[in-house]
Amino acid sequence: MQGDYEFPTQRLSTLDGPDVDKTPLVLVACGSYSPVTFLHLRLFEMARDDAHFNSQFRVVGGYLSPVNDRYAKLGLASATHRVAMCDAAVHDTSDWLMVDPWEARQPRYLPTAQVLDHFDHELNSLRGGADCRVRDPATGDVRIVKKRVRIMLLAGSDLILTMSEPGVWAEKDLHHILGIYGCYIIERSESELDQSIFSSSSVHSRSPLALYRHNIHMVEQTVRNDVSSTKVRLFIRKGMSVKYLIPTVVIHYINHHGLYRKSDKRRDSLAQATPSPNLVPQQQATEPPPPPIASTSSSSFQQHASQPPPPPPPQQDLLLQPFALPASVVSTSSPSWASTFPPAASTSTDRPRQHQQNEEADPRTRRTSLSRSGGQRGSFSRGEHEERFELVIAAGVGTGVGGLGPSGGGEDDVTMRAA
Repeated sequence: MQGDYEFPTQRLSTLDGPDVDKTPLVLVACGSYSPVTFLHLRLFEMARDDAHFNSQFRVVGGYLSPVNDRYAKLGLASATHRVAMCDAAVHDTSDWLMVDPWEARQPRYLPTAQVLDHFDHELNSLRGGADCRVRDPATGDVRIVKKRVRIMLLAGSDLILTMSEPGVWAEKDLHHILGIYGCYIIERSESELDQSIFSSSSVHSRSPLALYRHNIHMVEQTVRNDVSSTKVRLFIRKGMSVKYLIPTVVIHYINHHGLYRKSDKRRDSLAQATPSPNLVPQQQATEPPPPPIASTSSSSFQQHASQPPPPPPPQQDLLLQPFALPASVVSTSSPSWASTFPPAASTSTDRPRQHQQNEEADPRTRRTSLSRSGGQRGSFSRGEHEERFELVIAAGVGTGVGGLGPSGGGEDDVTMRAA
């Protein structure tokens, strides 16, 4: 593994003025980010607004934590690429979000509870908490004091659905996540969750969701956004535009490295899945370790600027062009920004084939379809969703220049933490 790990803190804010009486809050979103989309980033903004107007929290930072390569799900680019895309996205679009590569750098997949423990250790145990600027009313002197940071998991409403299904999560992990940390859940405006899963008078009365309902903050998504990484990958494979679905700097990165151009051929080899690490201890991996992950701090971009860029991929760059443009007008020259990114790494088809984590059991791949009235219509895995959406595109539904069509993909897909 190249480079020493350093926990990013450069964008943590300081509580000042009337905010010093509030509880500092850090939002953590674990996910695949293959690739990162505007919806991933938008989740943080919606949660921060809700915390500001409806709670005694004050958000001092937000972190994207890309999942480890050992997760081995369909469509998962290498952690090197995913961390770099996330880093580029937050540097280009945000002034308070950060990317922590710690989870991606680990030699094995880690349950979400352990990832949150890592953030608590870095922010509270090592750093002592958030900085608060306190002014002495008598002398006017200002001093910095530390205040313990509250850490919460940020995710979409499908996370709550998986937490309510028996056997999907280890119960001890649910008590750990919801009891110690809590979560912010972005809810679809058209979907209503079955509130009985939170009720103490139902069969769920002894469930972690009922016990820790006070630590679960539901945020309504008032402006509908159905963008998902799965849909973006399919659009790229079809040669369709993904502009305005993901940050432009991420589109440049994908073009430069030729990512997501081909279908993931691992579906058959991943049929015999390994049980979710949230349920059973992680077995010792027999495959070779994943490729090293270079440091993705802002300085790493400068280090790569002095390296000559690799030759441009032979494919035509269709991502930034309208779908109907002829190939003769598409540029294939290497862009000026190419030298700021790491050299192209081998594609997923060059890496050893790895067994798929159990998509039916693992909360990070489970997808649930809700009717507009809130009733559950059934669950399906990420691979099944990708196949169905590919048929929708082939039939001409939901096409357009960088759009998802009038139906947003044709399904009431409640996954906010998409792919």
